[in-house]
Amino acid sequence: MRLGLMIGYSGATIELPMPLVQEADRMGYYAVWTGEAYGSDAITPLAWIGAQTARIRLGTAIMQMPARSPAMTAMTAITLDQLSGGRFLLGLGLSGPQVVEGWHGVPYGKPLTKTREYVEIVRTILKRERPLEHHGAHYDIPYSGPDATGLGKPLKSIIHGRADMPIYLASIGPKNVALTAEIADGWLPIFFSPRHYESVYAPYIREGLAAGGRDAAAFDIAPSVPVIVSDDLDSARAAIKPQLALYIGGMGAKGRNFYNDLAVRYGYEDAAAMIQDLYLAGDKMKAIYAVPDALVDDVALVGPVDRIRDRLQLWREAPIGTLNIMAFDVETVRVMAELVL
Repeated sequence: MRLGLMIGYSGATIELPMPLVQEADRMGYYAVWTGEAYGSDAITPLAWIGAQTARIRLGTAIMQMPARSPAMTAMTAITLDQLSGGRFLLGLGLSGPQVVEGWHGVPYGKPLTKTREYVEIVRTILKRERPLEHHGAHYDIPYSGPDATGLGKPLKSIIHGRADMPIYLASIGPKNVALTAEIADGWLPIFFSPRHYESVYAPYIREGLAAGGRDAAAFDIAPSVPVIVSDDLDSARAAIKPQLALYIGGMGAKGRNFYNDLAVRYGYEDAAAMIQDLYLAGDKMKAIYAVPDALVDDVALVGPVDRIRDRLQLWREAPIGTLNIMAFDVETVRVMAELVL
């Protein structure tokens, strides 16, 4: 099992944790991952990080597909990959309807069809085996709609991409997870629970791998896991709960919150309903207090070093290729390297 470092996206001002990133680079971590929501983008910080690191791979977790055309994503990926000496990992995701329609101003559409087409177009550009031409339900290249000039023609990328550049997908729902295993090189799950892997995820991973004729050994399951090393277990758990409350309670409307659905599939139906009701009613503190300790333990590694060492066994038993830790200090980066690498 490899280690990655997940640094996500910024708040009101951007300040990259370069001491953590550079320590991870020195200690042999596989990758550092950035993200984006509706503030800082995922690519610009990676370019900054790439210029100040030597070996660590540079991944997006994720670049939002609705924010860019497939061609723009491929152009950006190829450029950063070449500038970094072949270190780029392309992580893609749809985000949710609130961001897609509320921020990017485009229809959410049919996520499975859109994702399949998007990845197919990006791979075509990377391979450069033929000029790009795609006429699907979501993407029409060259554009041939009623307002087309008729001047568009199939093109090949001027810059040469790495044909085997790894493409990762972030997905949560069963059908999306199956599609990920079918068409992607890796999976970037959030709030992954190794305890529930066989019941919640494994059937869909196997279904997707079979549909794509894929080898499970070549498919990188790369979950993000918050890590807090502390002798005070209660305070360590408490530090994780605000993020869980935000996602389970506030990242989507009732009936359209993928993270709430995931908590339900983990067996926390009552808690998920309470967290969402409280959060949407504006009582965020009570929503945080409603997050069960057991859910924190399912999706995070918290507490004293010996406890984390023991609980890592669960993560090793799941078919994880890269464990992407969310760390808050250099010491945690070092401790996890000692425990895993």
